[in-house]
Amino acid sequence: MSEQSKELAKTHYRKVFKSDHLGQADLEDFLESGSNLVFTICTVKQEIGAKVSGKKINANIAYFHEKIKPLVLNATNSKVLKSLSGSPFLEDWAGVTIQLYIDPNVKMKGDTVGGVRISPNPTRPNKALLTRDNVKTWNGAIAAYKRDGNFDKVLERVEMTTEDMQFIADEVAASNV
Repeated sequence: MSEQSKELAKTHYRKVFKSDHLGQADLEDFLESGSNLVFTICTVKQEIGAKVSGKKINANIAYFHEKIKPLVLNATNSKVLKSLSGSPFLEDWAGVTIQLYIDPNVKMKGDTVGGVRISPNPTRPNKALLTRDNVKTWNGAIAAYKRDGNFDKVLERVEMTTEDMQFIADEVAASNV
């Protein structure tokens, strides 16, 4: 068992404190279940007097399509969202897909406490896996391969197994004989 796996199997002390917002302990649960921590923002709201960690604060709070807890956006994460979206406006952050991670070096009031960060690297949207069951798209992939001699355009839209790519290549080659 790797050191990271051992750490993830342990119980974080923050789990006992009920929080309405996404925190480090929540991310640890997601990681433990195999999540890649990629989520899509549904909306961001500026909330005045929001209750966060037992205190009332003014905060920007991101809500997600995946129906997970909302994330309180601190200044660092807000700057990352501004960069990823190309806009400083909260309304323009809806629909942005982000990847979260645990930064063990986050400081609060001079103490290193760890925290949730948004990766500054743009995420690739998850693409559907093309299967033979999706006849229209499957036939489109065959046509694209016949036209281009490769799967580059197809792979911009969907994922394919190497076995299926080989199957199509063989089928096209056999039909050209």
